Amino acid sequence: MSSAGDGFLFTSESVTEGHPDKVADQISDAIVDAALTEDPGSRVAVETLLTTGLVVLAGEITTSAVLDFAAIARRVICEIGYDTGDFGFDGHAVGVITALDRQSPDIARGVTESHDARNLGSTDPFDSAGAGDQGMMFGYATNETPELMPMPIVLAHKLARRLAQVRRNGLLPYLRPDGKTQVTVRYEGGKPVGVEKVLISAQHEDGVEAKLADALWEQVVTQALPPGLYDAAALRKEFYVNPTGRFVIGGPVGDTGLTGRKIIVDTYGGFARHGGGAFSGKDPSKVDRSASYAARHVAKNIVAAGLADRAEVQVAYAIGVARPLSLLIETFGTEKISRAALADLVRDHFDLRPAALVEALNLRRPIYRQTAAYGHFGRDEAGFTWEHTDKAAVLRAEAGLA
Repeated sequence: MSSAGDGFLFTSESVTEGHPDKVADQISDAIVDAALTEDPGSRVAVETLLTTGLVVLAGEITTSAVLDFAAIARRVICEIGYDTGDFGFDGHAVGVITALDRQSPDIARGVTESHDARNLGSTDPFDSAGAGDQGMMFGYATNETPELMPMPIVLAHKLARRLAQVRRNGLLPYLRPDGKTQVTVRYEGGKPVGVEKVLISAQHEDGVEAKLADALWEQVVTQALPPGLYDAAALRKEFYVNPTGRFVIGGPVGDTGLTGRKIIVDTYGGFARHGGGAFSGKDPSKVDRSASYAARHVAKNIVAAGLADRAEVQVAYAIGVARPLSLLIETFGTEKISRAALADLVRDHFDLRPAALVEALNLRRPIYRQTAAYGHFGRDEAGFTWEHTDKAAVLRAEAGLA
């Protein structure tokens, strides 16, 4: 954070679906979806690496599904827009190396039959499945935007999606798939009051550099940012486009792509803490993904219920153990009831055992490729059950709030 007057500036970034790391995420999640389509019990942990002319798939997968991994990777690349040799990376021609093995039996035994069932004699069906790894996961929500997300990351995603849209619909046909956005928001009294700076790096065909800034301002910035959030004359002076002056070489030709390298873009833009685990390429038995979704569900319902203006939820797991090791709810002094009462409400209404949260959020469906660009949170796409505020009314009622 940078101090500015009696407030502060906060910046978040997003990237388009053609950014090499996001291409890798989408390939990994397309494999997850393909496996879950045929076998909802699939165990998947797939990493994708991209560089000029090459895709490498590595990891572990245990499934009854019969999958053509190379075909999945090539299809995703072409659908993103890398479908011609003119871009230096062509999904039709790229080489694919596959190095996939089955899930380690040492991990599988703890997921299939948990410590709770083996050693504690529990017969509760939700105690039967252990967490697929150890670690801590975070969920966050804030009432500063309708999405109950931090404003900087919401706006960065809006710009990135618009950047892809004007490429795809032909408004700016000289754009190419790779791109990044960055938004700096001023906060006063802990609340966002306006946009101060915008940065867009957009891959483009050679020779359009001179007209790019005006085109992106007119077709992207003014279309994506709500007009009440910025002064046009002031922001136009703080609008940066391709600061090196040129962005012709991009995508996996310009930079290697790797699954899981945009975890802050995927979550809250740096405004909340992060446990460090990536989401893409993992089936929902991996708590890195599923428990992060569940923690967001908890935090969002707390804020939607009016129990706090901001909420950050941390949950921690041990590999092979069903019951979480710890649960922490941080409300930053914005809570409307006692923190002890809030924690009790959460324990009463949210079951954070891996098998329970997977069932409650219906996570064994092929919904994951669409999560792999433009953020996993703050979106109303069908299937994003962790964004539902289905518990807000009962939380509010039981808290005794009018």
